[in-house]
Amino acid sequence: MTAYAIGHIRPDTMNEDILRYIEEIQSTMDPFGGRFLVHGKEVEVKEGPWPGTVVVIGFPDIDSARAWYDSPAYQELLPLRTDHIQGEVILVEGVPADYDASKTAAALREAAGL
Repeated sequence: MTAYAIGHIRPDTMNEDILRYIEEIQSTMDPFGGRFLVHGKEVEVKEGPWPGTVVVIGFPDIDSARAWYDSPAYQELLPLRTDHIQGEVILVEGVPADYDASKTAAALREAAGL
C-alpha cells in the first residue's frame, strides 16, 4: 500500500543549509523508492488558515517511508531543514485503489449506533 511523507512547512528565508538540504534529499529517498509528488508549489487555500506550503513524498509502503525517515543518511541531513524552517511532518499510509468512503461511513455509523 502506498504511503506518504507529508510536510507542512513555513520557510522564512533561504540560506546555504536549506539549499544543501534540497539538493541532497533525493539521494536519501532513492534507496527507499521515494519520489516527490508535491514540492515547491504554491498552495491554493480553500478553507482555514494555511501558512506556508506542503511537501508530499510517495513511498511504496509505510515500512519504506519509516525506513527512509529513520535512515542515517536522512537523519544526518535533517537538521539542515529543522534548524531553519518551522513545520510538521507526518507519515501516513494511503488507501487502496478500490477504497469506498461510504463503507467507512457505514462502519462509523454502526460503531456510533446511528
